[in-house]
Amino acid sequence: MNQQRTSGVLMPIASLPSRYGIGSLGKEARDFADFLAAAGQSVWQILPVGPTGYGDSPYQSFSAFAGNPYFIDLPTLVQEGLLTEAECKSSESNAERIPYGWLFETRFALLRKAYQRFIASPPPEWENFCREETWWVDDYAMYMTAKAQNGLAPVAEWPEPLRSRDGETMGHLWFDNQEEISFYKFMQFEFYRQWQALRAYVNGKGIRIMGDLPIYVSPDSADVWAQPNLFELDGEGRLGRVAGVPPDAFSAEGQLWGNPLYDWAYHEQTGFDWWTRRITYALRLYDLVRIDHFRGLDSYWAVPAGAKTAKEGIWCAGPGMKLFDAVKSRLGELPIVAEDLGILTDGVRELLKATGYPGMKVLHFAFGSGTDNEYLPHNHTQNSIVYTGTHDNTTTADWWRTEPQEAVKYAREYLGIRPGDDEVWAMITAAEASTANCCVIPVADLLELGVEGRINAPSTVGDNWSWRMPQNALTAALGERLHTLARRYGRCKING
Repeated sequence: MNQQRTSGVLMPIASLPSRYGIGSLGKEARDFADFLAAAGQSVWQILPVGPTGYGDSPYQSFSAFAGNPYFIDLPTLVQEGLLTEAECKSSESNAERIPYGWLFETRFALLRKAYQRFIASPPPEWENFCREETWWVDDYAMYMTAKAQNGLAPVAEWPEPLRSRDGETMGHLWFDNQEEISFYKFMQFEFYRQWQALRAYVNGKGIRIMGDLPIYVSPDSADVWAQPNLFELDGEGRLGRVAGVPPDAFSAEGQLWGNPLYDWAYHEQTGFDWWTRRITYALRLYDLVRIDHFRGLDSYWAVPAGAKTAKEGIWCAGPGMKLFDAVKSRLGELPIVAEDLGILTDGVRELLKATGYPGMKVLHFAFGSGTDNEYLPHNHTQNSIVYTGTHDNTTTADWWRTEPQEAVKYAREYLGIRPGDDEVWAMITAAEASTANCCVIPVADLLELGVEGRINAPSTVGDNWSWRMPQNALTAALGERLHTLARRYGRCKING
């Protein structure tokens, strides 16, 4: 990230246009990569790709390692002879938002048909996958099987012998459910086979994929069930304290995430082995890894389980450089990006400097506190990534409409906006012109969408994570406009 100026686009896999209700790893993903290449872009930033549950948040996944079965491309399964076009017809949807409930009711039945044909004559790679990924995929498949058998209830509500992984109970779960466990493994096999094909295509276009590593795992996940010693749990496997953040720019009440906190003393005793495995695995998927909530590795907000709001928490010391030194000693220098947003302290800034990782500069935060605001373009550093907004922000068009008038007035003056100028593209242009080595623009900003294009509103439940980009929204004219900015500000992946 330090060696050249680049630019890219933030586009979740789920939001890609598709006939089947949600984005996939197939043709539409390749079409998006083609658009990026034609527009002179060299980074595709995505959101976490894990399987989601209640609330549909990719930051509350059933596994830190599994892929989302909804992203498996159905036309590819047709090409592989595992489904027919007629069978896929029933999974078509023109819903304006991602219909998660409908997907849950229909998609797995279709994938079971594919599995039955697959397992009758599996390819040689199947056995290799099951053997090489056994360290995580077995626990995940057993967890999903047990979850289904318990009415999809969270782990905390399972019968005690199963919740605590009693040896005899686990033996019965494994030997009595081989078909079901194999089905969940198949979906992971197919996801990763399609993912690697997509990544090869994207990389072949000169584009790097920036993936997202959520700092925390879900309390209802295979990770917590299989390795409770990694987390702050009581003797019954229940949460004592949970993760969140205090009141900040996103929420006056703070954000009560509810994720289990790590037992950092135990992680240190193991040489941070689980984290090393996790980062290693992420780099098998992505070219760049964005660590979500990086500041939580310096100090984190711990809230008593059962608290009504995040206001009741306290700050606790995180692992700091001990974690990154341990990972670096085993893996070497890593292409990591730090999401260093939120309440920043000298300790967070010192940790970021010590790692050498680029941080983030968000223009939506730039115009409210004077000329020394670190998010203003004239204060940016080269070793950083500049955004108009992130997936947690509203769109830039909506920012101009809803931000306090004092900030809007300053932004117009700062950006040199005159009556009749395009305010959204003025902010995009300022990001592209920044001294930050990398610039990433959310796709909804390129399309100049209002609040309807927002991906997530933190601390709310509703339409989050369900935005879908319309078919044919990315035109050649839009690509050329983006390409012009990339050329003008030295960010074009092809010089000239």
